Amino acid sequence: MKIPIVFCIAGILSAAADDWPRWMGGKADGVWRETGIRADLPEAGAPVAWRVPVGWGYSGPAVADGRVYVSDYQRSKGELMNNPGKAVTWEGKERLLCLDVATGKEIWKYEKDRTYMLSYPGGPRATPTIANGLVYFLGGMGNLVALDAKTGQMKWEKDFQKDFGAELPIWGFSAHPLVVGDTLYCLVGGKGSVAVAFNAMTGEVRWKALDARSQGYCPPSMVKVGKTEQLIIWHPEAMNSLDPKSGELYWSLPLKPTYGMSVMTPQLVGNRIFASGIGRVGAMIELDPDKPEAKFAWRGKPKTAMYCCNSTPLIHDGVIYGCDIRSSQLIAASVENGERFWSTMEPTMAEEHRKGGGGHGTAYLTRHEKSGNYWIFSESGDLILAKLSKEGYQELGRQPILKPTNEAFGRPVVWSGPAFADKAIFVRNDKELVKVDLSAR
Repeated sequence: MKIPIVFCIAGILSAAADDWPRWMGGKADGVWRETGIRADLPEAGAPVAWRVPVGWGYSGPAVADGRVYVSDYQRSKGELMNNPGKAVTWEGKERLLCLDVATGKEIWKYEKDRTYMLSYPGGPRATPTIANGLVYFLGGMGNLVALDAKTGQMKWEKDFQKDFGAELPIWGFSAHPLVVGDTLYCLVGGKGSVAVAFNAMTGEVRWKALDARSQGYCPPSMVKVGKTEQLIIWHPEAMNSLDPKSGELYWSLPLKPTYGMSVMTPQLVGNRIFASGIGRVGAMIELDPDKPEAKFAWRGKPKTAMYCCNSTPLIHDGVIYGCDIRSSQLIAASVENGERFWSTMEPTMAEEHRKGGGGHGTAYLTRHEKSGNYWIFSESGDLILAKLSKEGYQELGRQPILKPTNEAFGRPVVWSGPAFADKAIFVRNDKELVKVDLSAR
């Protein structure tokens, strides 16, 4: 399964404002900061700039310096069978493609023969991360490679299973790598190495930290409250804060989602962090501004907050917007206490699946900074423009841009997060990557 606000990241990347060099953008906050973006989505739709063939993948694209990076899996043997509790074996090649942002033309390709043994085997999970002239690609079986972003030349590689004794998660290694300065942080696994810090240029291990029965699927994230930077690692047993320089544990609070599914990226708003997952496990955690300590501000209840998994919620103007894993609804809830303001299935599931369609209805939210509008990519392959507020959900336009090519719980889905750059959206299914021009005209 795939995993991928006001979220404060210190010095994460030196990307241009119109780049999207990692999961949820340059500041990892799900905010699109380009100007000159259209404020409508007419019935005729925004123009498609190009479509290029790709293979299987839950991983989203990343865009930097005029190039698009997308990973996939070219299956040669094995059947598509999505059983949440059973791994399936595929044989084939795991790839990272580098494409020209203007034309979609291939610039270079990295590929390796790779046998998958995963539940929901359909391709890599983690979005590539571009920083320091390198692109960091984590595959579904835990193979991490650092490649020259311009040429694709291999710089260094790690195997999380062999090098750290990490147990293979049933839904694959999914946590997007995080680069801050010259350090790469990864969720790895293994004894004493749930979190690992690498020299981003050489791959040398700087420190290892934390033990847990399993590592989960949640990407590392960096927050700063007061004068203290903290590396946040949420594994299936607890939310943890570490010293980014040493891996020393600052604090840990129990937060245990069902099935070990710590997935969504914890979100910082002010001096509070929100995280939630399957099993109605969710909480707002308050960080002390004067010292690296924390406590629970509130915990979600059956009819409060929302319990997110596949996509990460956004927080803006005192409201949390997120897709609830059980009800498949987009829910708006209060930052202060989790009280729900409204809910809707309009932007998550296709209409024909809203009754009895199962859980995990998914939509990926991105807020355009200047207009305040939200660009939403639904699991049915629709691009939606909407206004979200405490008062409600207002849809401004909808355009089908991709067909669902995978399935979950008996319904067709596209479970891959988009990238926004070059005044366009880039998004993929298991057959193609598409660029849709969203510039104002």
